[in-house]
Amino acid sequence: MKQVYLFKYGLTVLLLICAISVFAQNKPFTGKVVDETNQPLPGATVRVKGTEQSTTTDAKGVFSFPKNGQSAIDVTISFVGYDLMEKVITANDATLTIELVPNQKSLNEVVVIGYGTSKKKDLTGSISSVSAKDLNPGAVSQPLQQLVGKAAGVDISEIGSEPGVPLSIRIRGITSISPEGTPNDPLVVVDGIQGGLDLLNQVPPTEIATIDILKDASATAIYGSRGASGVVLVTTKHGTDGKTTVEYTENTSVDQLTRQLHELNAQQWSTDAAALGVDASANHGSNTDWYNLLTRTGVTQNHSLAFGGGANGFNYRASLSAIDQTGVVINSNYQKYIGNVVLSQKAINDKLTLTMNINTGINDANYSPSQDVGNAAFMSNTITQAYIARPTDPVFNTDGSYYIDPNVFHYENPYAIAKTVINKVDQNQFLTSFRANLDIYKGLSAGWFGSWRKFDQNDGQYLPPQSTITDAITYNGIGTIYNEHHDEKLMDINLTYKTDWGKNHFDASAYYEYQAIYQNGNNEIGRGFINNLTTYNALQLGTLSDVQSGDISSFATQRRLISYFGRANYSYDNKYYLTGTFRADGSTVFGADHKFGYFPSGAASWRVDQEDFMKDQQTVSSLKLRLGYGVTGNQAGLLPNGSIAEFGLNGSSPIVYFGGQAIPNYTYTQNANPDLRWETREETDLGLDFGLFHDRLTGTFDAYTSKTKNLLYDYSVPLIPPFETTTVYGNAGTLQNRGLELSLSYQVIKTDKMTLTLAGNGSLLQNKVLSLSGDIEGFDANTNYQAYGGGGNAFLIVGKPIGTFLIYKHAGVNAQGVETVVNEPANGIPNGAVQNNNERFDEGQVEPTYNYAFTPSFTYGNFDASMVWRGQGGNKIFDGLREDLSMLQNIGKQNVLQSAIPLGIHSSPVNSDEWLESGAFLRFQNLSFGYKINVPSIKFISSLRVSLTGQNLALFTKYQGGDPEVNVSGNNSSGADYGIYPRTRTISAGLNVILK
Repeated sequence: MKQVYLFKYGLTVLLLICAISVFAQNKPFTGKVVDETNQPLPGATVRVKGTEQSTTTDAKGVFSFPKNGQSAIDVTISFVGYDLMEKVITANDATLTIELVPNQKSLNEVVVIGYGTSKKKDLTGSISSVSAKDLNPGAVSQPLQQLVGKAAGVDISEIGSEPGVPLSIRIRGITSISPEGTPNDPLVVVDGIQGGLDLLNQVPPTEIATIDILKDASATAIYGSRGASGVVLVTTKHGTDGKTTVEYTENTSVDQLTRQLHELNAQQWSTDAAALGVDASANHGSNTDWYNLLTRTGVTQNHSLAFGGGANGFNYRASLSAIDQTGVVINSNYQKYIGNVVLSQKAINDKLTLTMNINTGINDANYSPSQDVGNAAFMSNTITQAYIARPTDPVFNTDGSYYIDPNVFHYENPYAIAKTVINKVDQNQFLTSFRANLDIYKGLSAGWFGSWRKFDQNDGQYLPPQSTITDAITYNGIGTIYNEHHDEKLMDINLTYKTDWGKNHFDASAYYEYQAIYQNGNNEIGRGFINNLTTYNALQLGTLSDVQSGDISSFATQRRLISYFGRANYSYDNKYYLTGTFRADGSTVFGADHKFGYFPSGAASWRVDQEDFMKDQQTVSSLKLRLGYGVTGNQAGLLPNGSIAEFGLNGSSPIVYFGGQAIPNYTYTQNANPDLRWETREETDLGLDFGLFHDRLTGTFDAYTSKTKNLLYDYSVPLIPPFETTTVYGNAGTLQNRGLELSLSYQVIKTDKMTLTLAGNGSLLQNKVLSLSGDIEGFDANTNYQAYGGGGNAFLIVGKPIGTFLIYKHAGVNAQGVETVVNEPANGIPNGAVQNNNERFDEGQVEPTYNYAFTPSFTYGNFDASMVWRGQGGNKIFDGLREDLSMLQNIGKQNVLQSAIPLGIHSSPVNSDEWLESGAFLRFQNLSFGYKINVPSIKFISSLRVSLTGQNLALFTKYQGGDPEVNVSGNNSSGADYGIYPRTRTISAGLNVILK
């Protein structure tokens, strides 16, 4: 019995050992993923290298894979906000705990802040940063196109698609009402070189590394008088140590017309014109589609070749770029060529860094001509002229000359204008800079920076008599030459000190800066040529007796700016940050007693996520509060000699006759104002930067309020001492801007093979005129309203938004077909005055009150895709072109819209809200697909990528005009649309090759 018992017991033990062995062999590979605080990370992606096997961790952070006879597997673990981890799991491992390391790259990302850099986590001001990989792809001829929709509070608009015409940008709205210069354009800084938006023309789009946008005054005050409207900082690509690389980028696009106004065709015009009593002699029996005749498919080509490298402390990068655009309107085109070289050398045991930048460019443009057309009381482009022309008019006479109707006052043939008028603008640009930074001793360093920028612009226009333009026929040709030379030099020297002790960090910088800008130019007009052979190139061949006053002019101006400024930063324990700046700017353009302006700023931030009470929670991964205040100045809206009296020829009667002799009639042309002072902007910003769920969801929120005081404007004054003319540059009035901005990004999927990111931004903006009154040289400039822009319907009114439409309200049409308005007086002629006028109504504003963008992106393996949707609203547009094309009294001498017939307005004595429309829109701005082709068999190719991009693919709007983006054109826009160069849809194919 004992032996049987032992046998049974031994057999049981043997079977149990075998079972355990089999179970152990089939036990899956398991692991647990935790964060830096040993808390589980559910949803982490775990992939077996070299296979398609992947899984995600459960609620406890655990994952498993079957063994399938394997003794070990190699896995990669990824999770948003953490570095990619690779681990080998063997058969002998129990449940392996894998701790992921937080990804500090985004926090430690370097952001350009103006006269320096900062880590993203250390920022105290409101700054939007966009890297090269996030810029808009496609057919890009200027950098602002790459930024559209990418930053909250930054409104970038393309007013039509004419080649070579710059885009418009507004950062946090309108801050100045000055009619001179470009006071609402931001300062542009490219690798330390300062300038206006035209500086971006010298930046090859493919050479941009990052664009940082300083938005609030605490960030921009370091630039003092040039930072009131924001600052755009562009950092270009530089060479790096290692093997030399060569990169070629090519993009070819096709531009097509999208929206077109619906006018009467030849048959409709003939029928409706006859019904309206138009004499049959106005119908010339042709069937001309002027719009189709003047337009075509546009083509754009971009080519860029860059090479760079470095070794032993020397780095270099050089690039050549070429852009060739053919516009959709005939005879409009643009060519741009840019060469850029960046050199950097380290010396003295890497204590001295020398950097040199040399850039040269050529811009050649043929613009679509703009002339007065027929009875249209506005300046228009070629497309507007095509809308005005009658469809029954022929293009040519029977003898082959261009058709003209002598019975129509100022009749002009749009095809003749487009084919024969020369409107050429050429620019030669050059800039260079040199920077030296020396580490002196234990945190103390010194720097010197100098830049020289110049460009020469040559404009030539020729209007031959064949153009059918009335003045060109009268004078037998008109030629105009305009030349301008711009020379700008800037230099700064600085000292910087940095130190750390314990948990404390402190750094401070002090600067002296000098800037000098010199401009000169001349303009000459010639008339009366025996032929068109020399066009504008030999004005001496014109008729001397046709010379008029003002045909010959020249100018020269100079402005200088000296600045003293500094910045100090203090932080404690990587939690609490303080920044303070102070700048004193002295400018030659102001009155004798107000040359200097003083611009302080301060900001603080608190990294709440670093506090001990935040360590035991898993929801909030990053959280920072920001508060900033700053004062900035503005002088951009002031002419160089704005504070002194000027004497010159009387514009209305430059010549008087005495004793039979012609004598120049000199008079005062500008009043003096020794009290002319800086326009200043004060701004307070409260910000919040956050990241949730291990930074899977990140965002930034800002609320700000600002006031612009001592507004610079050309105010009307009486002709009493001390005034010698009826206007004077002075300071009076205050504007207010308030806004909210929000940017969000959510990484829906992030694995080592696939990513899906949903991102977007939006902003709300409310502005108001607080005051328009002030004392100017003893004169009380007291007013509650002021005209805004040139449209005659928008005004600056105290207590209302900038550019408020105060306009007549449409009431109907009387028996004679004349438009009537609400509260019309007995005589039927409304009073044109604004103040205390009950006939006009507040019908909205020029400036948008909100804008938004949605920018998702997706990658899978070597494939990538992205899109941009953007929109805005809250504003109105006065559709002046629709008004003109709707007056039935004009049908005998021009075309009208199809909608004009049922509307039935024969004429109107005023502009009414019948032509006022919502400016809201949603635009499908960009859609791009890219694929990186693996070419391991080609030894000399490191990377090969192809792409396909569509731009302006769809537009959703109730606006009836050509395009709703018209409001930011010019300085003080009237919010009116009198016709723009057509906006196009673009489809482009691209190629990027990087050689080893």
